Amino acid sequence: MNTNDWIGFIGVSILLIAFFLNISNKLHKDSYTYILMNIFGAGIACLASLLINYLPFVVLEGCWTVVSTIALIGVMRRKVISSDSTTKE
Repeated sequence: MNTNDWIGFIGVSILLIAFFLNISNKLHKDSYTYILMNIFGAGIACLASLLINYLPFVVLEGCWTVVSTIALIGVMRRKVISSDSTTKE
């Protein structure tokens, strides 16, 4: 295996570990760990796809990274709003 293969393998492994932890109820879909694993795993897999010039997976993994980042922002906003409402009571 060459360097590009190793980079892709690491990214995909992170994604699969996050997926299996989620379906086995070890990580919730809104947990920071799950979302960050998706962001980093997809980002690394996107980089590997870019390095081998395989554009369909660049698009797939790039979108996965963006969607996961949006999910992270949403969770962070909900937690800020939730903590604001509890401190006002």
